[in-house]
Amino acid sequence: MGSRAAVDVRAVESVDTIEPAPGVFSSERDHAPCAVPSLPDGLECNSRLKMAGLDFLQMIPHQSTPVVFFDPQYRGILDRQAYGNEGERQKGRARLPQMSDKDIGAFIGAIDHILVPSGHLFLWMDKFHLCTGFADWLTKTRLDIVDMVTWDKQRMGMGYRTRRMCEYLVILQQQPRRAKGVWKLHNIPDIWSEKVQGGNGVHPKPIKLQTRLIEAVSHPGDMVVDPAAGSFSVLEACRASDRHFLGCDING
Repeated sequence: MGSRAAVDVRAVESVDTIEPAPGVFSSERDHAPCAVPSLPDGLECNSRLKMAGLDFLQMIPHQSTPVVFFDPQYRGILDRQAYGNEGERQKGRARLPQMSDKDIGAFIGAIDHILVPSGHLFLWMDKFHLCTGFADWLTKTRLDIVDMVTWDKQRMGMGYRTRRMCEYLVILQQQPRRAKGVWKLHNIPDIWSEKVQGGNGVHPKPIKLQTRLIEAVSHPGDMVVDPAAGSFSVLEACRASDRHFLGCDING
């Protein structure tokens, strides 16, 4: 009754003029291939750029990519848990510039600016922030959380209590949220097992998983962005999927 009454009090001359909004699962919206935009001097696709990630994002044209990967170097877990072993067991991590919550929010705000409508951000997440919350990073953006993949690394990691064997990839979508017509593959499990050999960067990521996700939400020839590329695993995933990679790392 409540919904009927809400419709009846609308001041409209003809119901025939009201177009229903397409839903999340509507097939009305589709991603067409995105031509690689004209890039300013200093940015080049398919290369390992050495520069600060936030400066890099601010050089990329507005609404120019359907896919961004972001792997923050989280400061929060080290500050709040006070492990006290940064220079001992976590030497590689301690050498990397750490990102505060404010830094991460600034990155995500810039990513929001360069994503096309219904484009996707694949955000690598540690367990600490997954449990304590990260909603503040998304304020003033048009990004919605739509899914998550758990990566089973098939090896024992660190942990003061339980030992970590997984990392988490939160999937966010630029508004308007769409599934049909945008997400093209339907055989990607939400628990992905892939072993990555050590020695390829401090935090190497699974190339096969990233390749499948790129194929799910973009077309061959599209540009994929990574502002904190680390081991440049997304570059390898782009080569495997025939996409153009645009990414950087502060250490090159």
